[in-house]
Amino acid sequence: MIRISNIKLGINKVVDRDAERQALQNAILSKIQTNNKELIDFKIFKKSIDARKKDAIVYIYTIDATVQHENNMLKRHGKNGVTLTPNLSYRDVRPGTEHLVEKPIIIGMGPAGLFAGLLLAKNGYAPIILERGDDVDTRAAKIDAFWKTGVLDTKSNMQFGEGGAGTFSDGKLTTLINDNRCRSILEAFIEAGAPEEILYLSKPHIGTDLLRETVKNIRKQIISYGGEVRFQAEVTDFIIKDGKLETLVINDQEEIPCKVALLGIGHSARNTYETLHLRGIGLTQKPFSIGVRIEHPQKIIDQAQYGVSAGHPGLGAGDYKLAYHSPNKRSAYTFCMCPGGYVVAAASEEKGVVTNGMSKHKRNGENANSALLVAIQPSDFGSEHPLAGVEFQRKWERLAYTLGGEDYSAPVQLVGDFLTDQPSTTWGSVKPTYQPGLTFAPLKECLPDYVIETMKEAIGHFDTKIKGFAMPDSVMTGVETRSSSPVRINRNENNVSNIIGLYPMGEGAGYAGGIMSSAVDGMKTAEKVMKQYAPLQ
Repeated sequence: MIRISNIKLGINKVVDRDAERQALQNAILSKIQTNNKELIDFKIFKKSIDARKKDAIVYIYTIDATVQHENNMLKRHGKNGVTLTPNLSYRDVRPGTEHLVEKPIIIGMGPAGLFAGLLLAKNGYAPIILERGDDVDTRAAKIDAFWKTGVLDTKSNMQFGEGGAGTFSDGKLTTLINDNRCRSILEAFIEAGAPEEILYLSKPHIGTDLLRETVKNIRKQIISYGGEVRFQAEVTDFIIKDGKLETLVINDQEEIPCKVALLGIGHSARNTYETLHLRGIGLTQKPFSIGVRIEHPQKIIDQAQYGVSAGHPGLGAGDYKLAYHSPNKRSAYTFCMCPGGYVVAAASEEKGVVTNGMSKHKRNGENANSALLVAIQPSDFGSEHPLAGVEFQRKWERLAYTLGGEDYSAPVQLVGDFLTDQPSTTWGSVKPTYQPGLTFAPLKECLPDYVIETMKEAIGHFDTKIKGFAMPDSVMTGVETRSSSPVRINRNENNVSNIIGLYPMGEGAGYAGGIMSSAVDGMKTAEKVMKQYAPLQ
């Protein structure tokens, strides 16, 4: 195949799939100066949007095409953005020869555990996945009940359960890493029911509604390949002998012999961190960020990003990604922006308020929301203990719980009042989306002073980038503390901790951030196991 770059289409030509494909075909034929007979087939490799000129927004495509006389095409148009399509296929790992006495066990079924499990199962290693939470359907019902009643299940919630924390998010599949495994992960999502467009969009997302089905289907695939999945199976202890993993304890009762465990516990498994520290597994403090969720009308974001084209059927909901570096040496940024989404209660411990964002695939909610975060360093923790970052998170979550009224209602302040240090008393034009409830309260009482001051500066700066970002009626809901893990579980070049047989991986181990990078790290860790051990089947 040949790869054709920099094909541009105006938004009026992409109002539906059929119109888009016809317009692309015409553009391809024009660019490579050929006819329909020579163009056998084509597919989109990448699609992004250029909205710098609001009155002339275009989509930019990279196309992979099958053509007759391929070599001649390359010679004629090699200087015009036409190249040979590179091979981006996943490269299989040559298995090792060491005998596995027991099946490898994966602890946690977030993206790292899910894709480590899929890879191991496909290659005959018959992994067992232990997940402390529930299957995704049972989990969704418990989360919905929490939002409606304020009754929290600490074992199955927004953080724990099938698919991990990302299952109840916007389902973003963007990543800064450049790794061929990313494409195989996207292909696996598509095979499990995700939209094909995630393979080529520059900012792919699945949405929480579709993601719940895809993770369920991947679980079914793992089982069909010989894997096993157990829910409500929390690893509560690690039995170690002579520096080697020997046994896992499940739910404080059952013991399972285990010589190889892939540890994908997620960034909120605080009791597991405590157990790991108690058992001598090496842990290190790690930076992370805290702040709030900020909520605007989606129309404001669309108008800021697309101008007169806002609302055009060829465009989706507008998004943004912003950063600010303060003279006080602190950095603020927006994170996990959810177009047409919802601010959600994401607590996993009693007496703590945690917020997050979530969108459905169509992103058709009235509001846009994003985390507005300030970077935190280990020097802010006030202790050199490896788990001091966890206690730092807990402090602000518990203050937010108290400030909200001790029923998982969240403290909230309008942007205009936040900037002028005034108490909010009535809602403006923005209808907030957080459940189970909201309480007007000064956010400075549940966040550090330096976070408050840096957010104030950042809001003013961001308003110069996104007109309306500092809209006085916009809503700020506290607190967001789970942006990433405050802990790194140390590992060597073979992804093994200081305990032989224990393989930390993913976001909870401090080596990833988001669905894609966590899934990639899970695959890499599975590959380390595969290179050492022979398959069981």
